[in-house]
Order: sequence, then structure tokens, then C-alpha cells
Amino acid sequence: MAPRAEWLDQVTEAALDPDRPIVDPHHHLWDRPNFRYLLDEFLADQQGHNIVATVYVQAASFHRADGPEPLRPVGETEFVNGVAAMSASGLYGASRMNAGIVGHANLRLGSAVAEVLDAHLAVARGRFRGIRHAVASNPDPAVDRAIMIAAGWDPAKPPPARPVPPPGLLGDAAFREGVATLGRYGMSFDAWLYHPQIPELTALARARPEVTIILDHVGGVLGIGPYAGKHTEVMAKWKADMAELATCPNVNVKVGGLTMPICGFGWETAPKPPTSEQLAARTRDWYLYVIDTFGPERCMFESNFPVDKSCCSYRVLWNAFKRLTAGFSEADKTALFSGTAKRVYRLEL
Repeated sequence: MAPRAEWLDQVTEAALDPDRPIVDPHHHLWDRPNFRYLLDEFLADQQGHNIVATVYVQAASFHRADGPEPLRPVGETEFVNGVAAMSASGLYGASRMNAGIVGHANLRLGSAVAEVLDAHLAVARGRFRGIRHAVASNPDPAVDRAIMIAAGWDPAKPPPARPVPPPGLLGDAAFREGVATLGRYGMSFDAWLYHPQIPELTALARARPEVTIILDHVGGVLGIGPYAGKHTEVMAKWKADMAELATCPNVNVKVGGLTMPICGFGWETAPKPPTSEQLAARTRDWYLYVIDTFGPERCMFESNFPVDKSCCSYRVLWNAFKRLTAGFSEADKTALFSGTAKRVYRLEL
């Protein structure tokens, strides 16, 4: 379902600290029924903030329609790299969109996933950085339905490229061998999961300490279905699990994603979208805990657009991050807004 432009337009703000360089390490592009979000839409959303580069993260977009099943996700990298080339031409401004690319490969192939990694590298022209194999699994159908809608799919017609992951995937021996193969290629693993699964990621991080792991969306906090109205209880468990995960030095965290409808804050059903002050106030305790626990050098702010556009505008979102860090040192701000993303995704800008 496409975001409601008229609803979002009720809240407009000037960009705070507009010259600060930002590397957005997590966004998507797609062309889905009633929801088109490609380069033009993304650039329009960025107006006001100084987005110097972005990292594209897989979204089951533009997979090849035929050929061997394991290689079909390479079509997404082909498309994304074409957009990156458009951006690099300078015709669309100074920003470098998709400067890094995180694609998909079925890590349950184990060491055989190397063939897929080679194919991604061949079409990405030096931009390919890692793999995201979603492991987010929850037995409540309301959770998966909410994700489907936010990602532009009809819940009654799930795409073939988007199977629901089985429980316990992070502990699967073949999957772990696939993650180890990423390490041998010098690639990173992006983990998209729900907060009850954080301990599973900790176990994986300890089993594969040589692999750089990035936890998406501060661990996928759930606030709908069986978790509705239980933010206090959820936060207590989440804090304990995140503190344990932070003991793994190979893990970095994307700070964002709490504006997704699955988090249960209800912004998408309010008469008006939130202001940056409101966003900062509601997310402050969560985001500052992550930054305090992992340190700014292992944290990076993310937009998760266009998924989070269902709740707020891009300008408001980054203004909220800037409000949260108003009292931070310049070094810490640099890390959170660009430095960590450049280091983790090995971007040469």
C-alpha cells in the first residue's frame, strides 16, 4: 500500500543541520502494484538533507523471471547497479545512490552459495557489499500481514521471492556455513529479524566472529498481535538481549525502523503524522539505549524507506535523529550519520 501523500503533507518541516553529510545505509526501491518507489521518488523525499550516499538493501525486487532459482536474486543487483550508474553520472545531483549494494542469496545453500556471490559480484561493478537473508519469523499472522502491506504487497498474493522464513534458521548448520562463506568473501551479513530472535543472532555472531554482522532496525521490535500494548515488557527483554549481543564485537546496529507499523506506536492510524519532536520523544529511550550499549562507532542511523514512509516523511525522520543527538559530540554525530556506515559497508566516497 503506497503512503498517503495528503496525510504526510499535513506535517512539513525545514531540515535541521542541513549541511551535515548523511550516508543512508538502508533503503529499498521497487515497482509494485499501487506502490512505485524508484530513483525519482527517493530523490524527491531527500530534499533538504545532505544525503551524500546510500546503501541499497534487498527487497525481493526485480528478481529474474527465469533461470536457475538460486541465481534469480541477481536480477535485483543488476537493476540496482543500473540505478547506481545513473546516480554516478551526476545527472541526478551530487549524491551517490546505491554506492553499496546488499543483495539476497539463499544462505541455506551453504558453501555452494559461492556461485551466487560470484554472480552478484560480476554484475555489481565493485558495489556489492553483502547479503541479507531475512530470518524474521513470528507465528502470529498479523505480523507478517503488516510487513506485507508496508512493503507494497497484497497479503493475499505473496510474491514467490518472499517465502516466510522457518523458525530457528540462524542456528541451521547449512545457513551458518553460508554465513561463513560470506566471511571468506569479505562480505557482511544483514540480519532482519524480530526482537524475540535476538539471542539466536548472538549465538550466530559468536559462532562466526570473523563475519561482520549488521542488525537491522534495532532488532525488529514488535508491538502488534500478542505484543500489542506491552512496550514496557518488551523493552525489558529487548534491553537484556541487546546488551548480550553487544558483547559480540563483530555486530553493528542500524538505528531506525521503530516507525514501522509492526512496532505498534500507531502513528499510521493517527489523524496527522508525527512531527520530529514527537518521533524523537517516543523513540528516544530505545535509540539512546542502543547507542549507549554499542557505542556510536558501531551504530548508524537508517531511513528504511519507503517502508517507514507509511508513518512519517523522510525529512521529519532525519530531523528526529538530529534532535536525538543535539547534545552529542561532533565525532559521535559523524559516526552515527555517516562514519559507521562508510566503515561497515566499505564505501569510498
